[in-house]
Amino acid sequence: MAAAVVGLTGGAISAGPAAAHTPTWAVTCSEVTVDLTNYTAGVPNTVTVTVDGKDLLPTETFGREFHKKLTLPEHDEPVTVRLVVKDAEGDGKYSIDKTETAEVCEKPSPTPPTPTQPAPSETTGTPEPSATPSEKPSESAPAVPAPSPSSPNLAETGSSSSTPVIGGAAVAVLLAGGGIMWSVRKRRTAQN
Repeated sequence: MAAAVVGLTGGAISAGPAAAHTPTWAVTCSEVTVDLTNYTAGVPNTVTVTVDGKDLLPTETFGREFHKKLTLPEHDEPVTVRLVVKDAEGDGKYSIDKTETAEVCEKPSPTPPTPTQPAPSETTGTPEPSATPSEKPSESAPAVPAPSPSSPNLAETGSSSSTPVIGGAAVAVLLAGGGIMWSVRKRRTAQN
């Protein structure tokens, strides 16, 4: 029984650091997504995002979590995006300073204009008008919109921002179970 408690507690303790301070960010050609989770609440953690040295997100203070999607300014050459997170807890070992390159978004190739005049006919004479006009108006095919350059097709990674929360809940359940087993065993020992 004691070995089970030690095993559960050891597993819970070793699983603990995986859920601490989870900074994730993604840079595409048109936007930056920042997701910071499991930071210490009640302390002034800060986050800043710059593009080629200019503020995209001026320094902002956050607590336990921070989630933001930022639109990059239009650019015709690659730009450098920098994320700086300062962790106010302890010695700042969870502070980060990372850079990524945002490439230029591909613009859809222009479609050639369709000719508006019909091709010349092979007859040399003037066509005769028909005796009666057509009863049905002609219908043209509806226009198909071109894909938007600001919404590239991205692969789904399967990652979720709720993964650390689920892991934390599992750790809490394991710790609670170990605590209950320990208190029941202690009570039984005291009764004997």
